[in-house]
Amino acid sequence: MNVPIYEQGRTLGFWYGDERITFKRVKRLQGSDKVLIKVHPDCRVVVTAPEATQDEAVTAAVKQRGRWIYEQLRDFRQQQEHITPRRYISGESHYYLGKQHLLKVMVNPDQPQGVKLLRGRLEASVRASEPDRVKTVLNAWYKTRAREVFNRRLDALLPQALWVAERPPLRILTMQTQWGSCSPQGRITLNPHLIKAPRECVDYVILHELFHLAEHNHSERFYRLMGQVMPKWEKVKAGLDGMANILHQD
Repeated sequence: MNVPIYEQGRTLGFWYGDERITFKRVKRLQGSDKVLIKVHPDCRVVVTAPEATQDEAVTAAVKQRGRWIYEQLRDFRQQQEHITPRRYISGESHYYLGKQHLLKVMVNPDQPQGVKLLRGRLEASVRASEPDRVKTVLNAWYKTRAREVFNRRLDALLPQALWVAERPPLRILTMQTQWGSCSPQGRITLNPHLIKAPRECVDYVILHELFHLAEHNHSERFYRLMGQVMPKWEKVKAGLDGMANILHQD
């Protein structure tokens, strides 16, 4: 499951006014013959279409949604303009489970390095006042918390996944473009950056990967199952997609 994966496929494009909009065409493995368009927060446009459909027909279908695609790209670009690079200093705001917490950097050469969440504040203890040190201990804390929370949520959600015979192995791995994935062998991999999102987003990604244990492709059956177990998944996904650039920020 992704925010978003770099799909394999052909690059096509069309002109909308003075702007050239390019998109990646990927194969729709099964299901309906619809052309599906997705504009990702990093401004990639991915179009899923049946293999038999000619490129010209796909481009024509995408061009009909040109105004919507243009507006999506404009909004995501505006969001990117307001994202400032992390400095890892006291007073900076960092996310954890959907809430923003102020960072307090405490320098003590004699104390162990680490991070604690106390009274709504992330306290990072480092031996020297260097941003890289703060970043390292903060990322390590995120990974630890991700492992704990993701395993706990997986256990809580498994009773709803009636198609899963046994608990799948869970791996935590930092990924640039994905929230999670499911291997053919049934191992679920989750991005520790996901721990910055609200808990309902964590549940959505875990459920998404659990569904892949039953349906490996994004078929009609896959989305039907999603709707049955998590009726509001589309709203949750939209919220997660909208936060992607901020949450993936280092």
